Amino acid sequence: MARMKFICDAERCIECNGCVTACKNENEVPWGVNRRRVVTINDGVIGQEKSISVACMHCSDAPCMAVCPVDCFYRTEEGVVLHDKDICIGCGYCSYACPFGAPQFPSNGTFGLRGKMDKCTFCAGGPEENGSKAEFEKYGRNRLAEGKLPACAEMCSTKALLGGDGDVIADILRTRVLRRGKGSEVWGWGTAYGKSHNPDAKAPNGGKS
Repeated sequence: MARMKFICDAERCIECNGCVTACKNENEVPWGVNRRRVVTINDGVIGQEKSISVACMHCSDAPCMAVCPVDCFYRTEEGVVLHDKDICIGCGYCSYACPFGAPQFPSNGTFGLRGKMDKCTFCAGGPEENGSKAEFEKYGRNRLAEGKLPACAEMCSTKALLGGDGDVIADILRTRVLRRGKGSEVWGWGTAYGKSHNPDAKAPNGGKS
């Protein structure tokens, strides 16, 4: 059984926000909620600007599932992390636990009263019957049940955002990295711990970086 995952190639993302628009349009996401967003670091700095599309990453060991006091989260056979809005109490614990800021809460009024949590579903719907009106109103379109991939990944003009079988999209990214000639730079010691400014110094792993 395939394990569904997202990967975003920062070397290809052009911050067009097409993925954000596709998600909101496909699922009719309510105003004030963004299931997907584009984050840019070093914005405006020539040669250093990088963008990445972020949403729920459907973690194998999801922290949101661990902290939810009512156990509204569940994982499908494809590894997609979903939740039941009928069980959710809007406590916000998942929002604090998620490192990607995926859980969203629609707010009403001056003091931002919380409603039911909403997040990326990998276009896999919810616990209601596949393709039903109730499922669409609560969770958006169930494209996986139709044999399709998430709308955000399909609409990415540069194919920076990949969604699908984790093994397949990992192989695609690995091939891109090798073709760019940045295999050791991306995955090596220098990326994790920084490169030495002393040309005579050797890297702790025996000179390889």
